[in-house]
Amino acid sequence: MEEAQIEKFVAAYLKKKGFKQAEHAFQEELQQQQQQPSKNNSSSSISTNSLTDSDIAKHLLTVSGLENGPAQYQDGYSKLRSWTYSSLDLYKHELLRVLYPVFIHCFMDLVEKGHIQEARTFFNSFREDHEMMHARDLQKLEGVLSPSHLEEMEFAHSLRQSKVKIKICQYSYELLLQFLHKTKLTTMLGIVNEHINFQVSPGQPSSISDDAEVVTLIGSSQDEATLINQKEIHWGLLEDSLEERLEKGGVLLSDSEKADGEIKEGELDENKKRSIEGAKQGMPMKKLKKDKAVNATAKTGRPEANTVSMAPRVKPELTLPVISTEVEKSILEDLRNRVQLSSVSLPSISFYTFINTHNGLNCSSISHDGSLVAGGFSDSSLKIWDMAKLGQDAVGSVLQGENGTTSSEQFLGSNGGKRPYTLFQGHSGPVYSATFSPLGDYLLSSSADSTIRLWSTKLNANLVCYKGHNYPVWDVQFSPVGHYFASASHDRTARIWSMDRIQPLRIMAGHLSDVDCVQWHANCNYIVTGSSDKTVRLWDVQSGECVRIFIGHRSMVLSLAMSPDGRYMASGDEDGAIMMWDLSSGRCVTPLMGHTSCVWTLAFSCEGSLLASGSADCTVKLWDVNTSTKVPRTEENKGGSTNRLRSLKTLATKSTPVYSLRFSRRNLLFAAGALSRSVDYSLH
Repeated sequence: MEEAQIEKFVAAYLKKKGFKQAEHAFQEELQQQQQQPSKNNSSSSISTNSLTDSDIAKHLLTVSGLENGPAQYQDGYSKLRSWTYSSLDLYKHELLRVLYPVFIHCFMDLVEKGHIQEARTFFNSFREDHEMMHARDLQKLEGVLSPSHLEEMEFAHSLRQSKVKIKICQYSYELLLQFLHKTKLTTMLGIVNEHINFQVSPGQPSSISDDAEVVTLIGSSQDEATLINQKEIHWGLLEDSLEERLEKGGVLLSDSEKADGEIKEGELDENKKRSIEGAKQGMPMKKLKKDKAVNATAKTGRPEANTVSMAPRVKPELTLPVISTEVEKSILEDLRNRVQLSSVSLPSISFYTFINTHNGLNCSSISHDGSLVAGGFSDSSLKIWDMAKLGQDAVGSVLQGENGTTSSEQFLGSNGGKRPYTLFQGHSGPVYSATFSPLGDYLLSSSADSTIRLWSTKLNANLVCYKGHNYPVWDVQFSPVGHYFASASHDRTARIWSMDRIQPLRIMAGHLSDVDCVQWHANCNYIVTGSSDKTVRLWDVQSGECVRIFIGHRSMVLSLAMSPDGRYMASGDEDGAIMMWDLSSGRCVTPLMGHTSCVWTLAFSCEGSLLASGSADCTVKLWDVNTSTKVPRTEENKGGSTNRLRSLKTLATKSTPVYSLRFSRRNLLFAAGALSRSVDYSLH
């Protein structure tokens, strides 16, 4: 082999493997050799180099032969995996982050080189390691059966184009490099250099609880996200809101306060009579006094703890609907009687349990005052229960246990009794989402039939059918002011609609997979979407542009909630992790770990001090938002114990996964779910 060919081969090899420093040093050495004028030196260098070249040639030919063999991938990854799992616990969780990107790129390299059978064997041998965290990605890659599939698949193409970014401490990084060099795993070393970008930090390894933040493995590049997150956003609340009016002009309603006070005294006298006549059905005097004391404390303490009043004010980008004076008075009354919540003053919770659903309930929704509960079913039906009427029909059977709604079997008998719910029919596929308007007079539902329907709860009729999506619509949400609503679909888009138009006003496209959930910002100028691509995006309603990308989840995002002051957002995923985000910076403030299964619903208390989460693990958890958003980053990294401090209380149901949560304007927490016991208690 001639010297020029060897030099060319070495340079090509170094470039291919991404060894930029080695390539640069090699080129400099070649230039120095060419500039040496002495023949003696050149002859001696030739003689010494001839021996070196011979060794290099043999080594490179050996490497080349090994590279062509698919066994190198199986053997190399197996050794890396064994070493990683046997590492010290202090560094193991950081080193484990390297395995998944190496795994998928080994698989794609094998497919690209035409070793299809070996690629399948490799994929099936190690897929279980990553099934829990990356099930969706593995399902997509499982369908790759040829190099052409790899080229055509958008997901695979995006992974090949962008490097994975992994945060790791200096010592873990050095351990990894020492192992790869010592064992001469050149194939693994090449993949690491070509496809992983390490962000090495001095000091101790990061906390295990921060794992969700440190690996970035998405289709869109991190550089694009960084660029988007530099855009300016206005997270404040709307000017001239009802809460602002209440704080500025509370004196204006003093007359009505007096009138309300007289009415309340009358109600109190009536309650006293009820408690004397029937202790079981009435309200005990001790409870009345306690409630009165709590309300008085709440009213005096409200100005100090209300973070909503501190938020900046912004102008609306949408034309807001006009609210009638009567409705305004009702909302103001609720705001003035709101119970102030905190870490030492937790909310009362009312749980509605659906029973005998036969696994047919897909979603539930609760009106803002808790008076109406809706359920969407797999048989394409939508049912609404009125809590006031339900209580009149069967006080004994309904108000016991978990205060649950009941199925038709319990009320429909041979005597032709009236059913306890209003049945809405119109969809031609399973109903996946339902949402009440702020006043409870309308209900929206979305379905697998790719449509959204608007229903009137007063007329008990379908008013409009909105068509625009091409695939199932997973979620639909009314805006905080009503009239406008947003939808999320399998077609990878979110859309903005208004009640008076059958076509969408805006289409938000950018997610790489299903848009699973959607939520409005408190000022109605933004919506936020969660996707199966493991990212959350913030969109400007007026322009339709994406203004923030939140990266950190390790599985599909299933639930979202915006803080009342508009500054923070919470997102829950399939693995049970909850992440609190700062909208201004686009960064994760803190992960909240505790749930053991999917987080299906999230809700902030009205003043924003508490976050409630509902999960498939049959629990409702209450989190201290103030503590979670104020803990310094340095404190977080000292250990995982800080997360336990942020969880205030865990409320377990008997056997009911939590589908939906809602804080009323007075800060009462409503929850709903379907009993999942294998035995149904039907009455025949």
